[in-house]
Amino acid sequence: MLEFCCGFVWSGPGCLVLMLVLWGPVAGGTNVVIQRDAQFDVTYYDTVTSDNQTIYSYNHTVSRNKTEGVRVSVELLSESAQSPVLFVIRQKQAVLSFQVPLILRGLYQRKYQYTQVGRTLCQPPMKVMSEMQFFYIDVSTLSSAGIHYQLRVSRVDSFTLQTDKKFSFNATPSQPQFFKYVFPDGVDTVIVKVNSQKNFPCSVMSIQDIQCPVYDLDNNVAFIGMYQTMTTTSAITVQRKDFPSNSFYVVVVVKTEDEACGGPLRFYPLLPDELLDAGNRSKTLDVIVSPAINSEVYVMGMLFCFGIFLSFYLLTFLVACVENKRMNRKREGLLNPADTSPAETGKAPVSPYEYGSFADNGSTLSSEAVTDSLASTDGNYGYMDRSLESVGRCRQESLSSVEEDDYDTLADIDSDKNIVRTKKFLCVSDLARKDKRILSKKYQIYFWNIATIGVFYALPVIQLVITYQTVVNVTGNQDICYYNFLCAHPLGALSSFNNILSNLGYVMLGLLFLFIILQRDILHNRALERKDSKALECGIPKHFGLYYAMGTALMMEGLLSACYHVCPNYTNFQFDTSFMYMIAGLCMLKLYQKRHPDINASAYSAYACLAAVIFFSVLGVVFGKGNTVFWIVFSVIHILATLLLSTQLYYMGRWRLNSGILRRMLYVIYTDCIRQCSGPMYIDRMVLLVMGNIVNWSLAAYGLIKRPNDFASYLLAIAICNLLLYFAFYIIMKLRSGERIQCLALVCILFTAVVWGFALFFFFQGLSTWQKTPAESREHNRECILLSFFDDHDIWHFLSSIAMFGSFLVLLTMDDDLDTVQRDKIYVF
Repeated sequence: MLEFCCGFVWSGPGCLVLMLVLWGPVAGGTNVVIQRDAQFDVTYYDTVTSDNQTIYSYNHTVSRNKTEGVRVSVELLSESAQSPVLFVIRQKQAVLSFQVPLILRGLYQRKYQYTQVGRTLCQPPMKVMSEMQFFYIDVSTLSSAGIHYQLRVSRVDSFTLQTDKKFSFNATPSQPQFFKYVFPDGVDTVIVKVNSQKNFPCSVMSIQDIQCPVYDLDNNVAFIGMYQTMTTTSAITVQRKDFPSNSFYVVVVVKTEDEACGGPLRFYPLLPDELLDAGNRSKTLDVIVSPAINSEVYVMGMLFCFGIFLSFYLLTFLVACVENKRMNRKREGLLNPADTSPAETGKAPVSPYEYGSFADNGSTLSSEAVTDSLASTDGNYGYMDRSLESVGRCRQESLSSVEEDDYDTLADIDSDKNIVRTKKFLCVSDLARKDKRILSKKYQIYFWNIATIGVFYALPVIQLVITYQTVVNVTGNQDICYYNFLCAHPLGALSSFNNILSNLGYVMLGLLFLFIILQRDILHNRALERKDSKALECGIPKHFGLYYAMGTALMMEGLLSACYHVCPNYTNFQFDTSFMYMIAGLCMLKLYQKRHPDINASAYSAYACLAAVIFFSVLGVVFGKGNTVFWIVFSVIHILATLLLSTQLYYMGRWRLNSGILRRMLYVIYTDCIRQCSGPMYIDRMVLLVMGNIVNWSLAAYGLIKRPNDFASYLLAIAICNLLLYFAFYIIMKLRSGERIQCLALVCILFTAVVWGFALFFFFQGLSTWQKTPAESREHNRECILLSFFDDHDIWHFLSSIAMFGSFLVLLTMDDDLDTVQRDKIYVF
């Protein structure tokens, strides 16, 4: 008989009930089975003991065209019952069982007891149009004392959700709710939104297929389907192709604890088996199902994205045509003997360095040519005495004959380096003394290194994010990725295609910048081949390796940002920021290289420093949250690095870090501050470095005091602040030196500044944040604002890619006014 029971009824509590019914009389017990016909919407008050069992019989008509929900509500009226009451609900194709009081577990095996339980019965798909169905509720217990309970079965008229119609309901951990939604004709994708006015208690929204059983308790809701935790907002995009029945269940469960949603963690029980009072954990929620965008919106979004950035290609082509026409007219004017250019007369623009505060530059230099312990060296190396042929020479030998060992080779002895680089006022010709073929090869290494780094970095990143997306799709756990779920449009296996597509601008504009650099590189090489005097002796020395590296970094930023947005979370945020650090570092290096080509950092040392920055970024993300020791160590390293870099820049690399550094520092302090009070010799450099130290020390102090959770963004803010400070200093000193900014460069500066302003506005909208729990992050989610396809963060991608492209153009064009000025007339600052 026992084997027949377990074969007929599903294993579990249901088997136990029939065993009690059929086995009881054989064992000599007096178990009485009471069966009664019950009615919907009628409350039954009854008592159950181990000697009697009650079976309630219900029947109702089920139609395939109209789904009617059935809800069973039970309340235990007896206090401190010795044993729980077991309820088994037997349907035609499903069995549901639960005990009252219901025990639900929280973290660390804490137990919460609920005496009120409400469950909605599963409604499996029907094959016939209509039929009468019966279901039975068996009530039993092992308690010898009578236990009073209350039972009510009611119909749920609003069980099937309607499109674009809001429905409100209440739920508790022991009284979950679920509803059915059927895809209407012509709708392939919908977005299910659940909202609440209260943050807590924490709840879970799940999308499950139409099958029994429905997993609607805190301890099993994650077993099947898609789910996400929520405080006030939850949204899941559902596609028809994922549900063969063209319908699904929307399940809402209130959790027993709030820790998963960022709430406080309750106290530990004093005893291991102590039952905790859950308190009032009722929550009122609203659910609405709305159609998502159709394929036409996808096409419009993609066309808009491509159209915006292709317009920059068209605009660049038009500007190039206008510039080429202007240059042709200029050449025709030069052929006219009536016109005489400044280059033909040998005259150059007059700089304020030649008068005013720097009156009589020659006499000033004769007294200030030697500025340190090398003052005893013969001063015949004053840069005004050196002929243009020796200073501005440009060799045209093949690059293939140059070895890397030649990079630091000068025609002058080492003492000449010290004399030249420590003069009070330097010209570009003083720091452009190395052979051009050597420097060109040196700076080309920047491009090849970053291309290699990009390949080796991107391949495992792509593999990892594909794995992330696969895990999300297989497990259904949408708490893994921090999307803006109110504007996350899936495509294929991708959950948020719009956030990936909007990164296209970085790639397309980075490629466009490479084309622009290639065109300038070709024109410059042609000028060198025909031995153009302006290309050989005038303007800022043209080295394009760093520009190529910047364009490649912008393209890699787009690729890695797209990878990050496949599944954004705190573990892969470094994918989105690594090449941001690269871009900021390369821009600073390029700005410094413009007037210091001989002494700029090599690619190996530059990328090593950037690797250290990324290393600290990873450490900060993993260990930095609330870790005082980490912040102390990082702040000390930050300040020391600032001091070392300041020293390197101030002395133009003519100092050494060895055991005698402290002795030399004390000697300088004694001679310059104690024995005689003298100001700094390099005032302009000192102003820049003092400002830089103030900014960096302030940022270090802010990090140490506030300890921001988003360490990667904090590190990026340090890089951007230093870049902006150096750029502002460069512009100010350029204007102060009597140089001018040409129209094209001025337009780029103004345009870029405006675009950066709008871009930062959208960046700080904060549609999600992995610094909080996934449920708290969804509180920041917002609807799409552009073409019903793109959100605020997508617009940040658009504008920031344009702003970066504009920033690169500023660096490229800001010194075009010097192309006709001899290098011994261009000042270093």
